[in-house]
Amino acid sequence: MATSRRLAKLIAYLRPHWRDATLGIIALLMVNGLNVYIPLVIRNCIDNLSTHFNLNRVTGYVVLILALSSAMWLIRMASRIWLFGVGRQVEFDLKQRIFEHLLTLEPSYFATTSGGDLISRATSDVDNIRRLLGFAVLSLANTLFAYTLTLPVMLGINVELTLAALAVYPLMFFLVQLYSNRLRSQQLEVQESLSDISELIQEDISGISLIKIYAQEENERRAFAQKNQQVLQANLRLAKSRNTLFPLISGLASISSLVIIWLGTTRLTAGSLAVGDFVALLIYVQQLVFPTALLGFTITTYQRGEVSIDRVEAILTVTPKIKDANDTINLPREQVNGGLTAKHLSYTYPGSTKPALRNVSFTIAPGEIVAIVGPIGAGKSTLANAIPRLLDIAPGQLFLDGMDITKILLSDLRSAIAYVPQDSFLFSTTIKNNIRYEDPMSEQYKVESAAKMAQIQTEITNFPQQYETIVGERGITLSGGQRQRTALARALLVDAPILILDDALSSVDNQTATAILKSLSQISEWGDSSGIDSSPETVHQHRKTIVFITHQLSAAAAADRIFVMDKGEIVQIGTQIELLQQPGLYRTLWSQHQVEELLH
Repeated sequence: MATSRRLAKLIAYLRPHWRDATLGIIALLMVNGLNVYIPLVIRNCIDNLSTHFNLNRVTGYVVLILALSSAMWLIRMASRIWLFGVGRQVEFDLKQRIFEHLLTLEPSYFATTSGGDLISRATSDVDNIRRLLGFAVLSLANTLFAYTLTLPVMLGINVELTLAALAVYPLMFFLVQLYSNRLRSQQLEVQESLSDISELIQEDISGISLIKIYAQEENERRAFAQKNQQVLQANLRLAKSRNTLFPLISGLASISSLVIIWLGTTRLTAGSLAVGDFVALLIYVQQLVFPTALLGFTITTYQRGEVSIDRVEAILTVTPKIKDANDTINLPREQVNGGLTAKHLSYTYPGSTKPALRNVSFTIAPGEIVAIVGPIGAGKSTLANAIPRLLDIAPGQLFLDGMDITKILLSDLRSAIAYVPQDSFLFSTTIKNNIRYEDPMSEQYKVESAAKMAQIQTEITNFPQQYETIVGERGITLSGGQRQRTALARALLVDAPILILDDALSSVDNQTATAILKSLSQISEWGDSSGIDSSPETVHQHRKTIVFITHQLSAAAAADRIFVMDKGEIVQIGTQIELLQQPGLYRTLWSQHQVEELLH
């Protein structure tokens, strides 16, 4: 069942490139046809010249054999180009499919799946499939054609010698079958150990600063040595099996030549076998040795390919939990007002029994600035992730301008929201390219305007390369506050009516955070920080809806309203003044904040 499923997948991979594959197979058939015909020409040449030697006839046979051999060489090259080219095309297609499919999956998938393992599958495993569809297909087709075309001719020359020469071949195929399951399991072990070491390398490179801070270089060396040793042992076990099987196959195949020589010479002496037939049979047996011996390598490639098909398909068969419904609604960005409503919103993370959000209800008016505060683990980030559907929220709970977000086209919903998460991820490129990530063609003045709004412009201009400064992997050359403000500038450049900040100013001092929020409250045009057309009517109509999560209560005080969350619920809603006038969690948090301010 599994074998037929893998075969169906291989056919599906090949289907878009069937023309090249067909041409390669036809060319290979022609090569084997010529490979059978040339020994017959040699046989005729020997038989004819043994009765009457003629130099012109010798020259004619030499020219004919040379021409046929040259033609065979050219056609063989063409077959390899076509078939290996198909393997490369499939490799390209699979890498493209894997990458595009990964982009459709929700963030929770990557939280539970190792990045190193995904990289290994998208590179090493895809490479194994490429070999399977290039080298293995060529070898299997070559072996099939070699036997189906050569055996009838050999039997036609001498049945007894042919059967005697091929008597060892059943034993050869038995050995291949005997080693088949072992090779498959050992190849799987190799692939998994490679994934493990790839994961370790990726984690250590990402966390190199932490390793040095805690002086854990020696521990990491030992961990890598252990993983590396596992890769080595897995490869050695596979190599041992291969190096046992392949010489046995090659040795058994060579016995055929010895049988022909032993039995053939006695018949030559007795006169029951012509010299030309003897030479032809010897050539044919020699020609079968290579494809038969190569069969072992082909089997290994096939075993690798089988394992890799399963590992690649394990990614491609993952169904995105968050996707467009059949009855999705188009909502162009320019038609979004920015009103948000939650009705008894609840959410529990997969594998957990405790709800992260519990019966949350609220209404945020278009253009309103709302701060969300509360202790760690209160559900603030979960709520922020729910609005752009980064979580699989059930229908009928969260609405944008009165429309259920699960019914809005995902691309439209997310284009209406600029989101700055807690982890301010930056790409390993220039500050300028990071800020204009959503629109790579944004002009310089827009980039600088967004940077000013994010209070990062002055620091950027102090860098030697200014906006052309390379920030390094994940923005490693910038401080935490600089990374957060660069990510904020990126969000401000987006022409989105809703801005969500998930504790995105945690590494920024209170004074700077308050200045940023004050400037955000003055934005009059989506994506335009220049203050164009800032009349009261325009401000009311086009002002961004801002939802920001923060632990800096002095910054939250600038919001129109404050939502106080605890244990997945909104326990208080009001302005700064209203919340301080009533007993509750916010007053407690404010008191703690005041004490912290005094201590600093």
